[in-house]
Amino acid sequence: MNDLTILIVDDEARMRKLIKDFLIQKNFRVLEAEDGEKAIRIYNENRDKINLILLDVMMPKLDGWSVLRQIRQENKELPIVMLTARAEEQDELFGFELGVDEYISKPFSPKVLVARVEAILKRTSAKLKEFKNYDGIVINSEGRTVTVDGKPIELSFREYELLKYLLDNENIALSRDKILNTVWNYDYYGDSRTIDSHIKKIRHKLGKKGKHIQTIRGIGYKFEIK
Repeated sequence: MNDLTILIVDDEARMRKLIKDFLIQKNFRVLEAEDGEKAIRIYNENRDKINLILLDVMMPKLDGWSVLRQIRQENKELPIVMLTARAEEQDELFGFELGVDEYISKPFSPKVLVARVEAILKRTSAKLKEFKNYDGIVINSEGRTVTVDGKPIELSFREYELLKYLLDNENIALSRDKILNTVWNYDYYGDSRTIDSHIKKIRHKLGKKGKHIQTIRGIGYKFEIK
């Protein structure tokens, strides 16, 4: 479980510290938020790094249900565990309807909580590896699908291969020749302008997120999130 990051969202500092101490003992990295608004901000700043969220229900500014709804609008796969002092069946059913993976009632044993976190991550790790999120652009390498802010987009075979190559080489300037040799293979003898045509189509399909595909004058293209 090394290098996995957990976001703890709870308005009680003592509770956050208790959970954090036990998670660190298991070599997890930990991020913290004391209210719902900060939780959303931290999630948006670290969406590619967070592997699981421990989310309290009753919090100031923005409650856990609202945080859950916002995250689930764009990320259906991230494991989220609700922590709450309310143990009514209706609350649990409501949580599962919104997309909760586990529902743990307070008080709980920190050791048991960590064990459940490890079990969830082990269960979902294989599935999570199939997906990678680039500022809302989510690519599923197994299903060969792409979504933008939760909405699927249709790409041709070559458009998908080109976009995936750019994403796999994030922040690296790729020459047109290198793109042709890799995406179109070495036996392609066409004009490199075909790349420009495909890039234009991909940018259009990505909408506002198309800005992340940058033209590097005299070289080629680069995918970069600033």
